Amino acid sequence: MLESSALSAGAPEVLVGGAALSAPVRWVHVSDSPGVARLLEGGELLLTTASAWPAEPAELRALVGEFVRAGLVGVVIELGAHYRYVPAVVVEAASAAGLALIALHREIKFVSVTEEVHRRIIDDQTAALRARDDVRTLFTSLALRGAPADYIVERLAHTLRAPVVLESLAHEVIVAGLADADPAVLRDWQERSRRLGDDGDDGRSIVPVEARGIRWATLVALAGPGHPAGRRAVLEQGATALALGRLADPDGDDWARLGRRRLMDALLGGRYGSADEVAALLGAARIDLPGTALLGLAIDGAAAEDVEAAADVVGGRALCGSPRGADERAAGWMPVLVAVPSATAFAGAAADRFHARLRGDGPPPRVSVGPRVEGAAAEDAVPRVLDSLEQALDLAEVGDLREGAVHWVIRHPLVRFVSSLRGDHRLLEHGESLLAPVLAAAPARRRDLLAALSAIVAHPGNRTAAAAAAHVSRSVFYQRLDLAERLLGVDLDDGEVVAALHLALVVHRAHRSPGLALSRGRSASRADRYDDRDERGRR
Repeated sequence: MLESSALSAGAPEVLVGGAALSAPVRWVHVSDSPGVARLLEGGELLLTTASAWPAEPAELRALVGEFVRAGLVGVVIELGAHYRYVPAVVVEAASAAGLALIALHREIKFVSVTEEVHRRIIDDQTAALRARDDVRTLFTSLALRGAPADYIVERLAHTLRAPVVLESLAHEVIVAGLADADPAVLRDWQERSRRLGDDGDDGRSIVPVEARGIRWATLVALAGPGHPAGRRAVLEQGATALALGRLADPDGDDWARLGRRRLMDALLGGRYGSADEVAALLGAARIDLPGTALLGLAIDGAAAEDVEAAADVVGGRALCGSPRGADERAAGWMPVLVAVPSATAFAGAAADRFHARLRGDGPPPRVSVGPRVEGAAAEDAVPRVLDSLEQALDLAEVGDLREGAVHWVIRHPLVRFVSSLRGDHRLLEHGESLLAPVLAAAPARRRDLLAALSAIVAHPGNRTAAAAAAHVSRSVFYQRLDLAERLLGVDLDDGEVVAALHLALVVHRAHRSPGLALSRGRSASRADRYDDRDERGRR
């Protein structure tokens, strides 16, 4: 108000300012009456000439006290009509009470001040109403469309221009919209959130996500700029949209699991800025790199909730991503990051307990396990962890793994070799040229011959075991091997031939796996190569 044209025309002098000048003015009242305090409701600024004020210092001090108790935020006294200067007792009482006190040295029209200020107050209120209506429309629309929780949180962060966190009742981060903020704001989130509690002096706003007496989560908006609709009002609209989503789909996936899946997909897709950012996001998901061993897994035939329960059995924690190449008929291989204490060996009995818990009542799942990563700083650990995930997925898609078993990447060196050189045209040429007569056969015969060749390279020197692995009788198996030898022009009793065939088969499987889409730019080239091979096969 002091900067307004109407008030600055009176040459205002601030007698009591400081923090008192930051008080919001709800309305402006004009009165010279010493009994005006009983007519106030709080939040007003008083314009006066003080012509009817008492003369005794004690009465003036009492009058200032009445102003403060009535909730007055400031007094503007126009000098000249009654006072040539503001009495010292008034200045002392206002200063002691923190009441803003301004003296005007020139006469002004009080009506000009009230008109200008009231117009601005009403305009601000109208803008706030419009903003609230816009926010209500936005989040009601999101709720009616069934927008997922992560998108609603992102819209909240965008609207408030501040980080917004949807946390579980255990203060675990479910989804975070950072609004371009440093992910370090999520570091040690669970502990800090428990300690800070309700709305605090640090600018946070906290709103529960609840309906019908059920509380599912909490929305937390960190400090940020003001919003015309009010930061808390915006957060409440977002909480309502989230609650309506839960009511509409009470049997849907748990929010916490969706948040962890989103994190895993972002990591595998390379959607992160730095290793420190990944460490902060993992920490928010209760996976701390120091003192923890991490393993990348690929699992087929188990639900995310079973994977998380299996990790808990071995004292660890699991983050499950979206299954690779998922469609309506098959879920595909699920990327999983498992964290266990450094002292825990994820092998032997521990791996057996993990796999047994995965199975449940269904068919035995298949598990591919990448290299173990531990004892490294974030900038070193994060690339190694992502590489462990990629190797596990590579083995899953390429390794022709048998059902109901745990398979370790380290025990499949040929698959690791092919995966590391997947883009080398010489490997592809080797596989295509050696297997070309078989790949050119009719589809049914091609499948039979490839299965027989895969069995013989998996069990060299033991054709009985190879026939069992191919699920055919020995006589049928021998017939298929004879046909393969004639088509390829090779001797399958030759160790060098078997080694070359093994490499060719691994390369072939690697390039017929379009569902595998890993990070760091590998997916596009892999898909391109698959399309080229498929087109050659059709020709």
